[in-house]
Amino acid sequence: MRRILVAALVCVGCNSAPNETPDLGLMLDPSGVVIPATDQRPGDATRGYDALVNRGAVRCGVPYNVFTKVMQPATPDLRLPGRTGHNADLAYNETASIAASGVEVVSPNCLTCHAGKINGTLVIGLGNTEQDYTTDQSDQLALAKQLGPMLTSDPLELAELNKFADRFIAIGPYTVLTTLGVNPGDNFAAVLLAHRDPVTLAWSDTPLLDLPPTIGVPLDVPPWWRMKKKHSMFYVDAAHGDLARVEMAAANLCTDTVAEAADIDSYFPDVRAYLESLVPPVWPFPVDATLAAKGKPVFDGTCARCHGTYGDAGVYPNLFIPLDVIGSDPVLAVGSSQFADRFLDWWAKSFYGMTTTLAPKKGYVAPPLDGIWATAPYLHNGSVPTLAALLDSKTRPKYWGRTFDSTDYDLAGIGWNVTVYDHGKAAEPDPTTQKKIYDTDTFGYTNTGHTFGDLLSDGDRGALLEYLKTL
Repeated sequence: MRRILVAALVCVGCNSAPNETPDLGLMLDPSGVVIPATDQRPGDATRGYDALVNRGAVRCGVPYNVFTKVMQPATPDLRLPGRTGHNADLAYNETASIAASGVEVVSPNCLTCHAGKINGTLVIGLGNTEQDYTTDQSDQLALAKQLGPMLTSDPLELAELNKFADRFIAIGPYTVLTTLGVNPGDNFAAVLLAHRDPVTLAWSDTPLLDLPPTIGVPLDVPPWWRMKKKHSMFYVDAAHGDLARVEMAAANLCTDTVAEAADIDSYFPDVRAYLESLVPPVWPFPVDATLAAKGKPVFDGTCARCHGTYGDAGVYPNLFIPLDVIGSDPVLAVGSSQFADRFLDWWAKSFYGMTTTLAPKKGYVAPPLDGIWATAPYLHNGSVPTLAALLDSKTRPKYWGRTFDSTDYDLAGIGWNVTVYDHGKAAEPDPTTQKKIYDTDTFGYTNTGHTFGDLLSDGDRGALLEYLKTL
């Protein structure tokens, strides 16, 4: 049942913005396009944390009375401070709330995708790179519907269970990826839009728009702490305007009326304020301060023009880099899934489009690098396991896998220890191993691009890696 709760839920709030554009000065890269800032609604971070962990933005789910018959309370290491009521006993990625029917339900929340472990520690805001979206969850949800009458005789509870199951049965076939650890958020969002009327937000069991391809585009979930610096959302610079409204859109799984959407929207500026208050975890291992000092001028000369400078006087330039410059896998950038024209039109007509625009570009945003050490694997599709390989493209493994143990960390390369294979998925007979192999020969999974570190000497590259540990 807990697997059912966490399957395929993506919180789309990924990149928020301050209200003023910094003085770019010499930071402006002529190959990039400056992303302008837009005014954001103010919020309260303390209220935002409470809303994030105690209020259910996803307002359908498994009835609490059914949930507790099949699930034990979460272990202490999976609980969060400051949770109230039944939420105090639930795992960090589950929330109990009251549905419109009056039934208390347990639903997945944003932390399903936006909390992850590094070095054995759960970090709110770190993208979850341990999820398994390699199977269709529809069969499990269909089984949940069959078992429902054995777990409750309450017609309202049965209706809530069936509603939740039907939603996931609808999206399940479109949120399957080939590889463990990447995220199907792009397809997830597209399917939800396809099943909703843009004006009323009413759910339709029959899709109202053509559905996206069944094979989704892999995404590496970016860390939330980047929000305080960024002027737009998504890797492809898609969302502008009132970003709190974009960030709440994952509630589309269950938000069936404009009134419900407006209620959630009323407290999402507080959630956004909390997300912008997050700071990245500090590198927990020794740093060679002398070597890191040598790395700073290498960074300033090689990386800063796109990724910004750091420290008290740091400046982030908010640059969008065209596809022909960055050279990364193009699939996401050429208008896949939720960024196809029909879904952009849906957005413009909807409650969400009243204060925001969704206009992706062909390329990728150069992100801030705060806490970069904790965010492996790298590139928008998670195709590069370490920073060392990112900065030297000839060393990037073609076929690789990892243990998904958050303590199995490569201190030298800054990223995950990996097993390098001499074959891709198609030649792997063991299905368990097959789904763990990251195959860069497959559609959407290539590890090309971002070759800006290739010309560095080994010494400069080593110094740069040491400096990156300090960001």
